[in-house]
Order: sequence, then structure tokens, then C-alpha cells
Amino acid sequence: MPVCSLPDWIAEFACPNNVWYVKRLSGNDTLANKSHQAGPYIPKDLLFSVLPALNDRSTLNPRVKLPAFVDSHPEVRDVTPIWYNGKLFGKTRNEARVTGWGGMNSALLDPDSTGALAAFVFVDGATDAGASSLHIWVCEGYQDEVIEDQVGPVEPGRSVTWIPGTPVDLLTPKAALSSCRLSASQLPAAWLERFPSPTEIVRKSVELRPLQSEPPDARLVRRRDCEFELFKSVEDATETPRIAQGFASLDEFVSLALSILQRRKSRSGRSLELHTREIFLEEGLLENLDFSHSPMSEGEKRPDFLFPSEAAYRDPDFPSSKLRMLGAKTTLKDRWRQVLNEADRIPQKHLLTLQEGVSENQFAEMRAAGVQLVVPTSLVESFPKAVREHLITLEQFIAEVRLLGTTH
Repeated sequence: MPVCSLPDWIAEFACPNNVWYVKRLSGNDTLANKSHQAGPYIPKDLLFSVLPALNDRSTLNPRVKLPAFVDSHPEVRDVTPIWYNGKLFGKTRNEARVTGWGGMNSALLDPDSTGALAAFVFVDGATDAGASSLHIWVCEGYQDEVIEDQVGPVEPGRSVTWIPGTPVDLLTPKAALSSCRLSASQLPAAWLERFPSPTEIVRKSVELRPLQSEPPDARLVRRRDCEFELFKSVEDATETPRIAQGFASLDEFVSLALSILQRRKSRSGRSLELHTREIFLEEGLLENLDFSHSPMSEGEKRPDFLFPSEAAYRDPDFPSSKLRMLGAKTTLKDRWRQVLNEADRIPQKHLLTLQEGVSENQFAEMRAAGVQLVVPTSLVESFPKAVREHLITLEQFIAEVRLLGTTH
């Protein structure tokens, strides 16, 4: 049982002296992939910031002890952050790891925690003395929504660093400048007056990253990265001047912060399906003839995509064997079941995800329920070896749709 409720835990640790690091656990963070270096990855620069004693260039592989409390389960143990700095001594390594999590006995390393949102709070990490302890919450069910209400959406492969009372991402390394990271003068003028919709930002990212010669899977991943940078560009251009002006009241500040967080959630929630729609069109699939986006199946149910069309799905004479559905969910944990009832005529549900791995137990449960995972090629290696052969890529899914004979 948790030591307290999640809202109470957040209230206790949302203090200006603390540093939060929030991420979704990948198969390499947990024991899902049977990695010999299992343990959640925490950036070296962040560890140096919250544990100044670790940044000891005069000692080979300096380390510190830190009491760690996994309050969500609960667990208590001492962990050891280590800087493997052999490169300074004529060797090759230059990385930091946190060891001593307890192996399979740790909720953090449990393969079934793969995909879960985990919040790491370095208590006193924002002080000169450095962190005195580490408190952790591994989310279950829909608890991640409670934490994302504080820090905004956290997608697979990305992380958020936050000192309560300061803007989120203060310590997160700035992305390298690219053709998708635009200045205010490079953005459409209308976007500075009215924040663009998720659809507008996706279409602009397609313009900036045409990538027509690349396979659909690479196109999808690279464009989403571009879109994220573009979104941040618009956010910086429109919100930074407002923040610099200051606020007349606390309520005014809270209102702006909530507005920003809500917009980030809206963008994150629709991004994957909007990019997928663009790729279907580029691959020669015609909307409402070869596929329908956000159609109605039964009642008020709305799968992300039906193939070949909503009309075909609703036609009782159209063979069910030639129907397909595709859901698009950035993360799977505790959400994959949402697709099970979205199209009753289609027993096998295809589900596109960007989550970096699942446990073998989770995957077996999905297969038993009739879920076929669709995973971009670059992410297949993040899944356990026993799972990889059962995945299909987006390119393979598109080919399957074509082979049904429903497209021209």
C-alpha cells in the first residue's frame, strides 16, 4: 500500500528546494529487456546538479549513497549514484548510473512497470548542499494523469525536470537548433496572435520534414520530433513575453499555467493520430474510400481509424474479414484496453504505439485479448526479444491494408 494518497504526496514534495524528474519507464529502465544495467536512466547533468559531490574529477568512478523511498508501494533502500568517469583516466566510459535498486524486488525494475510514469523527487536537490534523499512514485492505473496535471504530458523517450515554483523544464537540456526550431520571425504571423491548432502544427511539420523518400515508420518518428520542436517554438514566442511582463495576481499566474498545461495535453493527445493520417494520405490511401479518420462504429464509439471506411463498416453485407481498425495511443500501460470495444465487428484490434517496450506478461495479455501492436521500426529493439517477432511496423500494416484488396 502507498504511504499516502498521490495528491497528498504531491503536496508534500512540491517544495521549491526539491527537484522533480519525471519520465516513463522504458524496457531498458526496468528488467523487461533483461538488461545487465537495469535501472532507470537519469541524465548525468541532472545528477551532477542535485548531487554536487558526484562531480568529482579527481577520483575514478566517484559515488555517493542516497536513501531512496519508493513511496507508491512502499520500498526503502540506499541507492548508489556512480559517475563512471574512466575517460578522464585514459579509459572510455563517461556515464552516470544509479545502482542498488533491489532487482526484481523493486517496483521500479518490475517488468510490468514498463510504460509507467515515474516521478523522482530529489529532496533538497535545489540547494547548494545537494539532495538529502530521493522519493519516488511509480504510477498505476490512471495516476499518471494526476502528475501530468502538475508537469504537463510526458511522452515515451522524453522527460520533464521541474523545481516547484519555477517553469517546467528549467533544467531540461535545450534541444539542438534545427530547421524545426523556429524563431518568432520565422513563424506564421497569425500564430503569434492565435495559438495554432494541433492540426496546423502537424501540417507545418510535414512541410518542414517532407521525407517522402523515407519509409512511413521513419517519417512518423522524425516528424513527431519536428512537431514537438515546432510546438515549443510557438510556445516560447507567445508565452515567454507574457511571463516576462509579470502577473498582477497569483490567480492570473495560475490561470496562465493551467492554460499552457491544457494546451500541451491537447497537442500530445492528438499528435500521433494526426501524423498517421498524413502518412496514410501520402501512401496513396484515400480518406473515406480506403480509410476513415475518427469515424463512428457503434453508438458513440469512435476508433481512430477504420478500413476501408465507416460506410463499409456500417454495411452488414461488407465482409468483416476485410475490415480493419487502428488505434493510435502514444502510451500503452493501462490504456490499451480502451480499444477493445471500439469496433465490435473487428475481433483483432491493431494498435499503434510509441511506448518503449512492454513486459512479456503485458504483451501476452494483449495478444489474448486480440490486440496486434504496431510499432515504428526504430522502437522495435526496445521490446523484449520474445515479443519482437510478434510486432508489425506501420509500413507492414499499410501493406496489409492494401493486400485486403480494398484500395486501388
